Amino acid sequence: MAPPLGAGFWYGFCRMLVAIRSAWALFVGLGMLMLGNGLQNSLIGIRAGVEAFSTEATGLMMAAYYVGLLAGAIVTPKVVGNVGHVRTFAALASTASTAALVHAVFVDPWTWGAMRAVTGFCYAGLYVVAESWLNDRATNETRGTLLSVYMVVLLGGIASSQFLLNLADTNSYLLFVLASVLVSMALVPISVSATPVPEFEAPEPLGLRALYRISPLGMVGALGTGMANAAVFSMSAVYGSTVGLSVPQIAIFVSASIVGGMAFQWPIGRLSDKLDRRRVLTAVTFAAALAALLASLAARAEPLALYAMMFLVGGMSLPMYSLCIAHTNDYLTPKQMVSASGTLMMVGGAGAIFGPIGVSLLMSEMGSDGFFVCIGAVHTAIGVFALYRMLRRAPLPLQEQGASVPLASTVGAPTATLPVDAIRDQMDRDLAAMAAPRLRRR
Repeated sequence: MAPPLGAGFWYGFCRMLVAIRSAWALFVGLGMLMLGNGLQNSLIGIRAGVEAFSTEATGLMMAAYYVGLLAGAIVTPKVVGNVGHVRTFAALASTASTAALVHAVFVDPWTWGAMRAVTGFCYAGLYVVAESWLNDRATNETRGTLLSVYMVVLLGGIASSQFLLNLADTNSYLLFVLASVLVSMALVPISVSATPVPEFEAPEPLGLRALYRISPLGMVGALGTGMANAAVFSMSAVYGSTVGLSVPQIAIFVSASIVGGMAFQWPIGRLSDKLDRRRVLTAVTFAAALAALLASLAARAEPLALYAMMFLVGGMSLPMYSLCIAHTNDYLTPKQMVSASGTLMMVGGAGAIFGPIGVSLLMSEMGSDGFFVCIGAVHTAIGVFALYRMLRRAPLPLQEQGASVPLASTVGAPTATLPVDAIRDQMDRDLAAMAAPRLRRR
């Protein structure tokens, strides 16, 4: 009988470990950044209720983060091109660390809103730097693995950060200090790493009209998914406070959605490779809407039922962004993919701005149920549009569909949308250019 694990498995496993080792500093730094960002995000949602901020003011304050996120994604590539990766990473991390401390000093919705915008700007830039660095460390054989590890680090860090809420009184300044310390410590592994920094070249964006003509569903789906996921990430702690959950219960509630997203990313992506991707996208978005409806009903029962439903909400909602990216790439040439991903990232970021605002308005009118109503309504709208598009365009043959790669949402990682095939082609060109001078010297 042949052994269950052959030499090929161990060879691939060793290559994966070598690849992860080559980017260990980046992963450790990103993990600390996610711990700090996740802690700060939930802490602000809890404290907004304690400080008696209105629901509308809280929604606008949370939306400011995504305004900064969108601006940072646009500006940072130019900054990296001028001063380099390490300096850009250090400047943005230091600024984000300072913004966390300002929350503890000035307890005011306007100040907090401004600091949320600054924080979003910084994190968008940090993602740009981290992902370009990661792609430079990857090879054709390890790129999919590294991107998957990258996604796990991002979502796992945010999920784990929720339990840091239990380390101190949420009414004190100590947790803001802890968030600041974690973000500052992210600089250490990046600064001491001896690996060379990559060259950086930002792609030119593909126009909105052109991309919509190519893939209307991908574009509308990215917009709606950005709204829904921003609502989940930003307003979950606010919802938990509204329905009377304790701080430990809020930590479980918020982390349940993120863990659900991690659990379902890969299975849903694999399923979309084997079936008509539009049908999978439609089924998943309607499932997310149904889960949101059930979650609103579960809120009236035991907390365990609410946690289970929130797990399903995140499990269905968070993978939607990867489906939108994969569906759009099915209709693109390799040369268009990087530019299209940048445009979709902008569309998702624009949608994310309106997610917290929509939730806050509905919660002010309907009470706590407005949280899940908003999420369910957005996913229902995506599903209805997907059904409409099925009537307008024939399905793409399965053999022409590209492979799906599980990627983080625009909300968590605004630039984690670069398609593997396009990155591979670009890396091959870069390696050829690097090798040419050596061949001439020989």
